[in-house]
Amino acid sequence: MTGERRYGQATAPATGAAPPRTLRGLLWRRFLEHRVAVGSLVALAVLALLALAAPIVEGALGLDATRVDLLAVKLPPSAAHPLGTDELGRDLLLRLLYGGQISLLVGLTAALGAALIGTAIGLLAGYYGGAPDALLMRLTDGVIALPILPLLIVLAAVDLSKLGLPDSLVTSENASLYRIVGLIALVGWTTVARLVRGATLATKAREFVRAAEALGAGHARIMLVHILPNVVSPVIVATTLSIGNIILLESVLSFLGLGIQPPVPSWGNMLTNAQELIWDAPVLAIYPGLLIFVTVIAFNFLGDGLQDALDPRAIKG
Repeated sequence: MTGERRYGQATAPATGAAPPRTLRGLLWRRFLEHRVAVGSLVALAVLALLALAAPIVEGALGLDATRVDLLAVKLPPSAAHPLGTDELGRDLLLRLLYGGQISLLVGLTAALGAALIGTAIGLLAGYYGGAPDALLMRLTDGVIALPILPLLIVLAAVDLSKLGLPDSLVTSENASLYRIVGLIALVGWTTVARLVRGATLATKAREFVRAAEALGAGHARIMLVHILPNVVSPVIVATTLSIGNIILLESVLSFLGLGIQPPVPSWGNMLTNAQELIWDAPVLAIYPGLLIFVTVIAFNFLGDGLQDALDPRAIKG
């Protein structure tokens, strides 16, 4: 009995101290404490699931999201059309769901592309320092100094057929989608690059990196295996925060007629089509505008929650 008591005291002290927590569990607990961020994550998950379920909803309603019916223009909500129809008689609910697929896809893929470019530039600049660092950071400063929206408007108006691209790509229905994702990724990497550079400068001076260098590890291995995993937290936060801004930017370009082109739906070009009908059928503008607003706000709150959870100053062992 005495031995059992001693063993029990050694493994579970009578002071009531909690057992050691893993870092992943600690980060998850800190994120759950941010109620607004958790609610935003749930809202985004619901939006994403509804957008992915668009073909299922289309089949259940027995409708075609692309079918034009001029005899059913701007109908009010009904059993056949839960949210009514648009200016061409297409089901508004289905258009919103398919538009959500495009808007969320643009935000996620462009943010991921920008994060990859920024991470590579920031990692190289911070690790090598000297002339490469100066060159890459001056490039970053130059991109930051550019007026992004006017630049994107000009680039989005460029005729793809004059750039020597394959005809299959130029004439593709998704050509405008590829162009918007590529353009936003090419100009949206600067924040990630600066964050990764700063984190790399701090990490490469730590003991485990010095030890890897002493053991003869190559530059690529040190950057990818020892430094990159330790600088990924600011990348996650910056990428999450940028998704909302990218969706908003795509909506602006589509609203100006330079983004996603019909017949491919997006929340932005749905607003464009509704601007002349704002007095006759305001819901055609209210629904896509409200979805853009909710999505952008939710991504910003989610980024704030991740920033609080991943803040190393707030994590205690």
